[in-house]
Amino acid sequence: MALALCLLLDRHSDALVRSLWERLEENGIPTLLSHTHGRHVPHLSYAVLLAWDTPAVRSATLALPDAGPVEVSVQGTVVFPRGRVALAVSAVAALAARQERALEALRRTGATIHRHYEPGHWMPHVSASTGVQGADLPLAVSSVSDRLPLTLRCDRAALIDTTDGTTWPLPGVP
Repeated sequence: MALALCLLLDRHSDALVRSLWERLEENGIPTLLSHTHGRHVPHLSYAVLLAWDTPAVRSATLALPDAGPVEVSVQGTVVFPRGRVALAVSAVAALAARQERALEALRRTGATIHRHYEPGHWMPHVSASTGVQGADLPLAVSSVSDRLPLTLRCDRAALIDTTDGTTWPLPGVP
């Protein structure tokens, strides 16, 4: 069980990622469409919390300043351990600064942040597949690469409970 602070994609960008997920699923590669509760949405996570106080986290995220929509460039694919394949998002300084501000606000609540979201370890990405078998990695990577480059626009943000997909939208985009 985890709670994630996520940037959500605008309608066009969301449709691009969902189309990619569908293409992967058609080729037998699991994506967030078929993962766990099936309520996943295309997103870019600023932070994943392993332990938290829900009212404190909600209050902290509601207080984050609205920095407005942000466009991110996707130029490649990244493969994480256990066959997780994702769109590699460019980590421009402004995006990293936004993520660090959000992380500091979450840290002040006493939340435990997953180590991969700490400064210097965070790799911005949009998940493509949740668990590709080694033999299927070339197909997964080529399926993503065939759609690149992409520019995705993040125009909303939310807290998302990864257990069941419950979403608490934020009023702005931190």
